[in-house]
Amino acid sequence: MKINKRKYIYLISPNKISTNFYNHLKVVFKSDRVSFFQMRLKKYSLKKKIQIGRRIKKICNYYNVKFIINDDPFLAKKINADGCHLGQNDMKLIEARKILGNDKIIGITCHNSIKLAKNAIKLKANYLAFGAFYSTSTKKVKYKANIKILNQVKKLSKLPLVAIGGVNSDNYKKLLLNNADFLAISGYIWNNKNYKPQKAIQNLK
Repeated sequence: MKINKRKYIYLISPNKISTNFYNHLKVVFKSDRVSFFQMRLKKYSLKKKIQIGRRIKKICNYYNVKFIINDDPFLAKKINADGCHLGQNDMKLIEARKILGNDKIIGITCHNSIKLAKNAIKLKANYLAFGAFYSTSTKKVKYKANIKILNQVKKLSKLPLVAIGGVNSDNYKKLLLNNADFLAISGYIWNNKNYKPQKAIQNLK
């Protein structure tokens, strides 16, 4: 997977899709900072997820952003997304690969564990995600990661590393300078009390 040093943002959807979300998404993508967009919707029906996903996919295609589905390889296949992201409690990577095929992206959550990272590397994941690096209100934090693990894993594999958890304009550079290839961001863009999405993305220069 090629890494564009400028397009280091792995953007995750807000929990709720508002009527103006799609316009905000286009504006954020215009910044040319986003490589991945992950649809992570826990409280929507499958039918609604398909509707929303197909609309997002068109926008992702237009702006050349990889479209990733959280947790659900079947949904990813249904709407022909670019891949899916799997947590440790989701479907096993081997099974997801059978559903999606070898040409799709499958990323794996590794929390703060070298052991989980080694297993994901062995199973030929396409990227590894670690975190949370900082406190976040987007989801409950069970695992805390630090810079050390990024540097350790980079010695084991050339796979892209994604840092997640409380990433904002104050701390993002430290992660990029310590072997994070992509920064998974959600709350800073969508739930920012000080900046609208357009301004928030511009602060990540």
